[in-house]
Amino acid sequence: MIRLFLVPFIFCVSIFGYSQENTLFCKQVSALKTTINTNHFNPKTLNDSTSKSIFKLFFKEMDADKDYFLQSDITLFSTDELQLDDYIIDANCNFISKYVSVLEQRIKLNIAKLEALKEKPLDYSGTITLQQTPQKFYTYYKDETALEKGIRKRISYRIITKLLDENNTVAAIKKNFTILEKEAKLIVIENEICLLNEFQNKEGGINRFVKSAFLNAYVKVNDPNSTFFSSTEKVTYQNNLSKNQMSFGIITTKNDNGEIAIAHVIPGSAAFENGKFEEDDVIKSISNGKAVFTIHCVSNEDIALYLNKEKHKTLTFSIKKENGTLQDIKLTKSNIKVENNAIRAYLISDTNNYGYIKIPSFYTNYESPNGRGLTADIAKELYKLQKENIEGLILDLRFNGGGSMQEAIELSGMFIDRGPVAIIKSKAGENYTIKDRKRGSFYSKPIVILVNDYSASASEFFAAAMQDYNRAIVVGSTTYGKSSAQSIMPINEDETLGFAKLTIETFFRVTGKSHQAVGIIPDIKLPSLYDNFETAEKNKPHALQNTSTSVSLKHIPLPKLGIDIINTKSNARITNDKSFKRVLDINKALYKFVYKKGIKHKLTLESISEEKKRRKATLDFIFNEDEDTPPLFNIKNTISTNELLEYNTEDKEQNKAVLQTLAQDIYINEAQNILKDLITQINN
Repeated sequence: MIRLFLVPFIFCVSIFGYSQENTLFCKQVSALKTTINTNHFNPKTLNDSTSKSIFKLFFKEMDADKDYFLQSDITLFSTDELQLDDYIIDANCNFISKYVSVLEQRIKLNIAKLEALKEKPLDYSGTITLQQTPQKFYTYYKDETALEKGIRKRISYRIITKLLDENNTVAAIKKNFTILEKEAKLIVIENEICLLNEFQNKEGGINRFVKSAFLNAYVKVNDPNSTFFSSTEKVTYQNNLSKNQMSFGIITTKNDNGEIAIAHVIPGSAAFENGKFEEDDVIKSISNGKAVFTIHCVSNEDIALYLNKEKHKTLTFSIKKENGTLQDIKLTKSNIKVENNAIRAYLISDTNNYGYIKIPSFYTNYESPNGRGLTADIAKELYKLQKENIEGLILDLRFNGGGSMQEAIELSGMFIDRGPVAIIKSKAGENYTIKDRKRGSFYSKPIVILVNDYSASASEFFAAAMQDYNRAIVVGSTTYGKSSAQSIMPINEDETLGFAKLTIETFFRVTGKSHQAVGIIPDIKLPSLYDNFETAEKNKPHALQNTSTSVSLKHIPLPKLGIDIINTKSNARITNDKSFKRVLDINKALYKFVYKKGIKHKLTLESISEEKKRRKATLDFIFNEDEDTPPLFNIKNTISTNELLEYNTEDKEQNKAVLQTLAQDIYINEAQNILKDLITQINN
């Protein structure tokens, strides 16, 4: 019997619900096809090649870790591999029913295997071996026997790790192993069953999940930045982007162990300012002062509802860190304001003064409570710096994922005389040159721009313009490589059918070249923790290719900067710098940890304990920072900032911590050395 749920795009529920849902699905597929072909910058032609790609993406959406489907299922479904394009073209949607049916069967099979395992002894003798395996090596289980073996191994491992997390020594566990193992086994298995039940029973159930997975695969085959949203998902997505709300600033997710983990800490939020919350931290419990909410077998949605309750203004979070330690952190909700999460200028003081500004995103005025966008806030802070006679400026775009292109255009105009700053190409193939029409520039002294692997989109737009005009030296690592813009639109006049976020245009540098799938290559490269990681746009399936376009309005760059000499000096400093050597060592360790298979070890209490110690030692080496590291340079507030801090004790304490962190940043330190070399060269 099919379980039906009321969701935004279901017109009615009746005994014919399944048929009607397939009719609805057909409407969505047809509407999506029209929307993609009409609006996407470069829609894929529906053919056998596209069908194979959709097929692969479809399974990744449904079963990313290959936990559910068996190899026999893949063989059964393989007849559709070259047919999905025909199904879309012919509006033949009946194919989807077998995917829903088989996934439902596999979820029930997993639950049955787990229930049966409660009464079966597990093997901790060492005859079974384990190995940490990155996702790219995952395979589907051959048959039900292999699935059961995999479940037994996974459950056994999680029982042992739970016991090790909750007890001080291996000896203490061995002393009461039978009792402890029995208790832990029940909790671990129930948690796994809970996850599967939650999967089955969430809004719309597996029926909706599978259909959404297909719609998303169809959109994503065109490019990785496009996606499908149901009406509910669209609202959630836009709410997550909102910066102007009372919040703890924590976005949670459910990890592979069924634990509630922190997926993102919102810049400018209470959690961000607190500084103790990190991505992948696991929330073990939450206390409101009167009662403790233990996090076990609850959905991520339940956590979100609990955190969003108006009466829960101050909570204490019990957090398990990635290295296994536990921390209790008290946190009070705050209004997430753009001016708190972004722009404050600092002075690097040496024989001369130099400015430093961190730009975390290209927010625009309608996102900002103060009614200003990024460019206006930069102008305000830059005015403060100029009053203190800075000789040069560092703009930090590390981890800046982009934002408003209009702000990137306006910010570019602040630093150049009028002229083109980029070229936009539409779906129709028409070029439009974006110009800065204002004569003169707001700031004309030397600039260094810091970027890294996660500087993307609008930040790349700005860095490219500054690089092409010889207006700044770009320093760091090659950027993400996204040179496209997206827009959210309904796939039909009837918005209950859903929405699509589609790539609608691409942009090019003033030279006609693109940084799409290439990134902005820095003038001076610095070692990065993420060198050689497969996280850039070019590593995403179906990323748009790098192309070039014609130039109708040539830019007039400033004289070339003597980067070769400055680069030589920078390389000499980096080669002899112990901190940058450590970055290289951490990069190797982190790459191995993420992308390579671990050593094989036995499924025993002692062996898993030793493996946990090895992993903890690696994670400690990667993530632990020495808070007592002496400052590398002198950095301080502007006079204007100090005047503001006199009336805000809380901000004053946070500011003190920020200054300490900045003064220990080896990348800012090298950026200011490069800036000094640039100024010396210009003056000579």
